[in-house]
Amino acid sequence: MSTGSNQPQRPARRAGRLLAIALGAAGALALSVPAAAPAATAGPTADRLTALSNAVDRSGVDGISWQVDSAARRVVVTTDSTVSPGDVATIKRAAGADAGAIRFERTPGVLRPLVSAGDAIYGTRYRCSLGFNVVKGGTYYFLTAGHCGKSEKNWYTSSSRTTLIGPTTGYSFPGNDYALVRYSNLSLSHPGGYSVGDAFVGERVTRDGSTTGVHSGTVTGLNATVRYQGGGTVSGLIKTNVCAEPGDSGGPLYDGTKALGLTSGGSGDCRTGGTTFFQPVREAANAYGVSVY
Repeated sequence: MSTGSNQPQRPARRAGRLLAIALGAAGALALSVPAAAPAATAGPTADRLTALSNAVDRSGVDGISWQVDSAARRVVVTTDSTVSPGDVATIKRAAGADAGAIRFERTPGVLRPLVSAGDAIYGTRYRCSLGFNVVKGGTYYFLTAGHCGKSEKNWYTSSSRTTLIGPTTGYSFPGNDYALVRYSNLSLSHPGGYSVGDAFVGERVTRDGSTTGVHSGTVTGLNATVRYQGGGTVSGLIKTNVCAEPGDSGGPLYDGTKALGLTSGGSGDCRTGGTTFFQPVREAANAYGVSVY
């Protein structure tokens, strides 16, 4: 898979690096045309928008993401390549009289958790990416994707699984998409250089992943919900137009030294582009009582 030829330089200090023992692996992992804002009196109320978002959820259609655009008084629904016209009709039926307040967008590929067998942090079946190093009471951990932590009990530095990093000590997926892994191997370093921040729409961001390396793009939405193909529903996500591919799961999304998110899933690839979603780091750190450093 192509990783692109003009990637930005990696920062000097990367929390997405295990590597003080020369691991050599890269660390941690549909643009829409803006619609004109309606008049202040047009469109559903905030309560009806919430009800409309819930109706999209109840439609049961896989391969979609959705979020409320309060300014435009719409619910934006992004559909992947597997969603048929019949599926769109199902969503509209679920929405009822407020179906006209849905703006549909299309994204290439299939919305799925970006997990694969390959190279960076290795389980027995899957390869994911390290996100951000964290600490609690003198014990060091790292954050990665919840669907990775759900799938693997222990993580290693290579596919040969000769050097243990440590065990998954907690995960949340679906619903959320974060996991915590403890460094039980004291020979591994865990550098820092980040503090937690919150993403905003229009922010220029960068992500790093073990499959495709470093890529940048823009935050296009907040508090998005995604129903992955065969992978569960996750809410509260950061939506971006940064590309990603299988194996990039868990990798970091950042703006300079501001830690923003963990790669959850998406569609497309780094040759044609796509849509990628990120679990906010603040929620994950708060859930485990750990500090990004």
